[in-house]
Amino acid sequence: MKISFRPVCGAAIGAVCLLSSFPVNAQDDAVPLVLDDTAPQSVSPSPVMGTLDTIVVTGKAENLLGVAPSASKGQSSAEELAERPFLRRGELLEVVPGMIITQHSGGGKANQYFLRGINLDHGTDFAIFVDSMPVNNRTHGHGQGYADINFLIPELVEELEYFKGPYFSQFGDFSSAGAARFRLYRELPEGIASFSIGTDNYYRSLIADSVQAGPGVATFALEYNYYDGPWVSPDELQRWNGFFRYVVGDDDDYASFTVMGYDVGWDATDQVPSRLIRSGAIDRFGFVDPTVGGDSHRYSVSADFQRTGESGVTRGSVYAGTYELDLYSNFTLFLDDPVRGDQFNQFDSRWFAGATVDHSFEGMELLGRQADVSIGAQTQHDWIDGVALRKTSERRLVSTVREDDVYEASLSGYGSVEMHWTDWMRTQTGIRGDLYHFDVNANSLPENSGSDWDGIVSPKAGVVFGPWYETEFYLNGGFGFHSNDARGVTISRDPLSGESLDTVPALVRTKGAEFGVRTQIVPDLTSTVSVWYLHSDSELVYVGDAGNIEAGDGSERYGVEWSNYWRPRSWLYVDTEFTATESYFKGSGELIENAVPYSFSGGITLGEATGPFGSLRARYFSPRPLNGDGSVESSDALQLNARIGYLTATQ
Repeated sequence: MKISFRPVCGAAIGAVCLLSSFPVNAQDDAVPLVLDDTAPQSVSPSPVMGTLDTIVVTGKAENLLGVAPSASKGQSSAEELAERPFLRRGELLEVVPGMIITQHSGGGKANQYFLRGINLDHGTDFAIFVDSMPVNNRTHGHGQGYADINFLIPELVEELEYFKGPYFSQFGDFSSAGAARFRLYRELPEGIASFSIGTDNYYRSLIADSVQAGPGVATFALEYNYYDGPWVSPDELQRWNGFFRYVVGDDDDYASFTVMGYDVGWDATDQVPSRLIRSGAIDRFGFVDPTVGGDSHRYSVSADFQRTGESGVTRGSVYAGTYELDLYSNFTLFLDDPVRGDQFNQFDSRWFAGATVDHSFEGMELLGRQADVSIGAQTQHDWIDGVALRKTSERRLVSTVREDDVYEASLSGYGSVEMHWTDWMRTQTGIRGDLYHFDVNANSLPENSGSDWDGIVSPKAGVVFGPWYETEFYLNGGFGFHSNDARGVTISRDPLSGESLDTVPALVRTKGAEFGVRTQIVPDLTSTVSVWYLHSDSELVYVGDAGNIEAGDGSERYGVEWSNYWRPRSWLYVDTEFTATESYFKGSGELIENAVPYSFSGGITLGEATGPFGSLRARYFSPRPLNGDGSVESSDALQLNARIGYLTATQ
């Protein structure tokens, strides 16, 4: 078993700078918020025509009876996120039960995600949104669905909402395993000025505040982070994050304009052969290639609005931005080229834009019953100017394996109906349609150029029974999909060997089902259990590290998830989450590599809104198969995080 200890947020010492409009806050990486021990009462909607009261749900322990569409749907509030110790901001997603976050090749890359038996690599099959803006990158230089949330400032997150399975019509591409949406503050509850210093040359400073500006509220934040890590060859990670938002209106009707910016550069220590460590040739934190690492940036603007009328609520969003990743890696060291080494460069530079609009008709009557109807449309466009794979040596170009310009566009429409048939049964039905266009200009090998269209329709359904004795039962099913890299859709020849290749389907069908139970029959304890199934027609992926396509059989995954959230006192919170998963290829029956069979996470948090606080968390995942018959496995791993501090009263 591998056990790791690390400084929380890299900081052994935290200092807070006091500005005139900022309260003292000795808790690093946390917005000082007041914990609310009062849970709303469960709601049993009436089948008769009428308008249901709006229910605001914030945390995992809150009462979702009468509200949640599935057992595995949930959310975490800013309070819960602030209570968790973390080093990487990707670990914010570990509030999703069963989600495992890891990292390799330095802190500037997207994290590795594992969920429901899928090695999501850097985002495939798990969709991530910041407000209404998608994070996953299509046809990315490092991997399809690459989702880097390093541009997010954790203190600005008001809520993280998560969904699992292909049962929700508002989510399309990359959402077969699930989806998560970070909702950012429209106005900070108070200003923040913090400075943190820790081991391994960790430094972080943050200033953020919301101020009245004319008819609205302006929110700004600026963050700087430096970190070397424990490595012999220091990471020298330098990251800048900026944020500005202007909002007018109230909770019912508002408009906002947001600018976000992110820039990072780092060196990295890649994987090294264990035999070199055993022989003493290099240290455990040593390196073979000192020139791997990269640079990345992301800048975006977005505008959102919401209008509440007699017929319901209309929401809309438009966004645009630019993104770049220049990544150098070396996994095989000197295997292919004993002289210059096997280092390679993955490059991605793009502009992106999109929009979404939806309307929720609340309190409608269908078939003489209460109904909530939602319809919406989405569009997304990516102009990729040079997505490339190159062989390099010490970050100098040796040769180009593949370089392409790509335009990818999609248009989607969706709708859902929630019917309240009785006071103990409600149903959700939905449908989604997606149309995609791919246009590839292969600069390095013109034979791989081309264009294509593809579309897919995905129905969804669910039924909820209860509540009885503070318990509800859920049954969900639906069809989903994920897109493949546009270069695989038009490929005809292997860029390395020159051999002929078949194209791959642009859109791959997935389908899933889930049965679950949610109960609060024990006072102050929320428990959920779900049994789920997920099928994919093919494990087709574009392999960015090799420049070609690997096609696999269809796959099947099934498992069980059990979560418990207990808050017996305002100052005490305990949570546990356990998952068990089976994953295999349908044709051969072989195990799917890197699928995690078992995982556990849990923690205990102590403290009130002011005064001393502390938290201790554990995360474990079992050995996972590294080949099809399971004869080679990874090690299991246990990670412990602890945090302690003192909160002063809000000024």
